[in-house]
Amino acid sequence: MSSATRSLSGRVALITGAAQRIGAEIARTLHAAGMDLLLHYRSSQQPALALQAELLAQRANSVQLLRGDLLLADTPERLISEAEGWQGRLDLLVNNASSFYPTPLERISAAQWDDLIGTNLKAPLFLARSAAPLLRASRGTIVNLVDIHAQRPLAGYPLYCIAKAGNAMMVKSLARELGPEVRVNGVAPGAILWPEEELGESAKASIIDRTTLKRAGEPRDIARTVLFLVRDADYISGQIIAVDGGRSVQQ
Repeated sequence: MSSATRSLSGRVALITGAAQRIGAEIARTLHAAGMDLLLHYRSSQQPALALQAELLAQRANSVQLLRGDLLLADTPERLISEAEGWQGRLDLLVNNASSFYPTPLERISAAQWDDLIGTNLKAPLFLARSAAPLLRASRGTIVNLVDIHAQRPLAGYPLYCIAKAGNAMMVKSLARELGPEVRVNGVAPGAILWPEEELGESAKASIIDRTTLKRAGEPRDIARTVLFLVRDADYISGQIIAVDGGRSVQQ
């Protein structure tokens, strides 16, 4: 059976921050490939319920919602315990949940450190630790959503960039720690969705001009890359794929 038609039926994925934006598109793509899903959210209950209803209409008993604040110390272990209780297995952890906002150096606060490091670095690590036994049993996969700014710092966002740089090293470290049973990879988006806070048209045009493809990407570009890493990349581990329209090769 070709990879394009290979079904992931019977396999279970946990996606953090799955209610909206890129997380929701990853959910739709993995669900269409046959996976059953645990969709984590923190405060976006209505979008989470709407996404669950959309996917359940396509396949019954295939989606479960998990609510939790990833900044709380006991949340990762609780989420994995609830995941195991649902179907008794876990095949994929997608660490997608993220906080993103500017933190000018002179105004960085301890609360911002706790939030940005917590959501982008600490929570993914402790989720991976808690999920490791289940993933080893299923010979499963972890995919982290990294960022091209893990390598190219974004002015005005030092804490976010530091957190994502740690996330990128986590991909490589966990690939060593969890192999050979578990593959660990990352996807580093470029200009896919604009920040929820307003960004001027000139700023958007400047970002797009720094890509080689001269256009923004779409959430499905990220979702398809996650699917590739899960379904088709049996001999890839410890790698981060930039999905950035060629931004990484520009000066």
